Order: sequence, then C-alpha cells, then structure tokens
Amino acid sequence: MTLEAFHRAALALPGVALDIKWGMDRVYCVGAKMFATAGVIDDPAPRYSFKTSDMAFELLIEQGLAQPAAYLARAKWVTLVSADALPDEELTAYLAQAHAIVAAGLPKKVRRELGILT
Repeated sequence: MTLEAFHRAALALPGVALDIKWGMDRVYCVGAKMFATAGVIDDPAPRYSFKTSDMAFELLIEQGLAQPAAYLARAKWVTLVSADALPDEELTAYLAQAHAIVAAGLPKKVRRELGILT
C-alpha cells in the first residue's frame, strides 16, 4: 500500500484526526488516542504501525508480516515488515479494526460527539 493510500484509508474512518509527530510521522487518532502511524525513517519506504487485537498481534508476528512495534508492543501494536507485507484490502481491514478497538475504549460521550456508535 502506498503512503497516500494508507493516509486515505485511515482518514476515511469516522472521527479520525491527523497529527504529525516525531518530526515526520503521520499519526492517526480517534478521540485523541492513536490507532495507527505511517512514517518514513531514513529511507523513502513508509513504515506502517497500528493497534491490533491479541490474536492479530500473534498471527502477524508469527507469519513474519510484522514485528512488535517499538515502545508500543505491550499495547499490542505491530509494525509491518514492509509497506507491501499485506494486500491493500487486508491492511485497510486492519486499520478499521485498530480504529474500532481504540474507539471502543473511549467514553460514550466522546464517541457520540465523534459520531461513532460502538
């Protein structure tokens, strides 16, 4: 998935805000809580990280598609080994799942304000 396609897929989810952190990483948040990041480190290849379920965390790492995300592995975040580690449709589904996991933890009032009914 290209960086722009990742960007469009993340922003298409309800209540998402974009922030730039750590110099040049795109951080996607719902209710001020991160659910995904897209960054370019020292090379032009984007690095995608996102929140996962416990099962998806184990599965993606076991299959060699992702590694535990630096600083966020305890919270079940992964970083894909490459921008094309997953087909676009699967990555879009994982983004939606990450969004849903984080949104479910928001207070009901915040979800209502964002138009998210989980």
